[in-house]
Amino acid sequence: MLERKWKIIYYEDENNKSEIREFIDRLKPRSKAKALAWIEILSNKGPNLLRPFADTLEDGIHELRIKLSGDQVRILYFFCYKDFIVLTNSFIKRTDKVPTAEILKCKEMREDFLKKHDEKSIGRK
Repeated sequence: MLERKWKIIYYEDENNKSEIREFIDRLKPRSKAKALAWIEILSNKGPNLLRPFADTLEDGIHELRIKLSGDQVRILYFFCYKDFIVLTNSFIKRTDKVPTAEILKCKEMREDFLKKHDEKSIGRK
């Protein structure tokens, strides 16, 4: 059985700025290629991408777990409607737990995103 492919969306704020896009653009070529490859794997696997590569944090917030140049990088995301994964924020993990502030930031971005986009409008992006 073929797995469906999820559409990846980079969250943008009211000024059309995307923290994820900016993070990826700042990476060195090799790290950028690796990050984009993992995002593609997430697109292919969706919720079937499990630990150690992805994990559920809380309240529908998930993390993509990537090691880049020795750093433990996390990209937070959520699933929405039936076909979309929205990447919200990223950080270098320096403690055992994901910082609460990063999870709250992702939740705020999710709330903002869902206010702005319904299933029909997002499908036209």
